[in-house]
Amino acid sequence: MKDRRKFIKISAAMGLGAFLPLQFCSQKKEEQTTQETLISPEEGTLASFGIQLWSVKDNMFEDHVKTIKSLASYGYNQIEGFNAGKGIFWGMKNTEFKTLMDDNGLDFISSHTNTFENLERQAAEAGEIGMKYLINPYVGPQKSMDDFKRLADDFNKQGEICKQNGIRFAYHNHGYTFEELEGQIPQEYLMENTDPDLVDFELDLYWVHTAGHDPLEWLAKYPNRFPLGHVKDKDGSVDRTEPNGSTVIGTGVLDFSTMLKTGRDNGMKYFIVEQERYVDIEPMKAAEKNASYLKSLVF
Repeated sequence: MKDRRKFIKISAAMGLGAFLPLQFCSQKKEEQTTQETLISPEEGTLASFGIQLWSVKDNMFEDHVKTIKSLASYGYNQIEGFNAGKGIFWGMKNTEFKTLMDDNGLDFISSHTNTFENLERQAAEAGEIGMKYLINPYVGPQKSMDDFKRLADDFNKQGEICKQNGIRFAYHNHGYTFEELEGQIPQEYLMENTDPDLVDFELDLYWVHTAGHDPLEWLAKYPNRFPLGHVKDKDGSVDRTEPNGSTVIGTGVLDFSTMLKTGRDNGMKYFIVEQERYVDIEPMKAAEKNASYLKSLVF
């Protein structure tokens, strides 16, 4: 994640722009069908799951078509993108990128992007090809709660723009929104001061744990506000507070069997693999192992 924060700082030079308060769009929840649910309640296993392409960003920059085909062969059937350099469609038209997804049996459900720039255009292009979400991945630590109050207002406005284009907006947390500021937890303020009809949240289980909170408590406290989740494990050999400590899923300290069941029971539908740190393993090999773990996980 240290690399991602560095990337975000330099992303303006790549055509992405600084990630300040961001926002996204949203499709009416009643329009989301049961087929979209990632978990099969009857079997207690994942019916489908995705991967955040940041996990294999170097491979994507080298050959995005080859990388997409390989991910599909590992068992992923959903993709979450990110915006860097070539945009969320990797230099292709939105319809061309959707064809690439369709040809490989993949559903391009969401993308992280800068929602403070060209949101109307981004939302229209995403909605045209049936994407479900645009996601604000990072706003950075804020100096005061007044800043988070302004962010909540921004999220509501951006959520409305997304809704008008048939998609939903979501915010993806890091650890800083779970750290007390002026006697408040910013994440709580954002949850309670954004319109559920306009704003959803993507719960990054890793970052909640790293910040010293229990993801299970957040899922139970705010049912149906976390339809997306990042499935990312924490290496037990590093300190809990270490930001750059992700590892192959199933080899760390997080109890995904319990977390995914709790997520399902509280409205989580999309489970997205993410890994940002690699020790003695290549990113694509890790992606394959992560897929194998989720395919075999029973809860």
